[in-house]
Amino acid sequence: MRGRRGSDDGSTTNERRTTVVRYGHRLIVPVSDREDRHGLDETRNYLAAALGRFVPQRLARAALHVSIETDRERYARGEPIAITATFTNRLPVPITVRTPRQRRWGWSVDGELEASDETRYTRSKPSSFGFRPRERKRIEWEWNGRFERTAERQWVTAEPREYEISAFVALDGDTRPSATTTVRIE
Repeated sequence: MRGRRGSDDGSTTNERRTTVVRYGHRLIVPVSDREDRHGLDETRNYLAAALGRFVPQRLARAALHVSIETDRERYARGEPIAITATFTNRLPVPITVRTPRQRRWGWSVDGELEASDETRYTRSKPSSFGFRPRERKRIEWEWNGRFERTAERQWVTAEPREYEISAFVALDGDTRPSATTTVRIE
């Protein structure tokens, strides 16, 4: 997802950079118009994809670990918050997690998807989230400390208090792999 405009100071919001870690090496993927629509640089490995299909979905979902962190625990009101989510395959074999829609992963602030009350429409066509053995996919983005309010067509600066930021694999149900962290806006 590209950054969206519309904050009251005219700045770009919710920007992302993508880093993929494979076999202990960090690959920095340049952001361009050719970047994968879902924020991941997917180089197709046909053998891994084929082998990953043999791992049962229940096992693949259980093997997928999600972690999330921010650069600090406290922020001033309106200050951007740098967030990093890491998705890790804990198995020594490739896995493929099938998602019911095109969205592979997501993030939310206090339960609001991408810090917005805007209704999200994703194609109901299934997708998949493939991982090589023990692969880690690291995604970095920035939350501008504001919530989008579509009824008023504006961005509202978050009030001073604690907020829960979550990253998750976009699966239906309560058992989807996810992680949360808490930040305080002062």
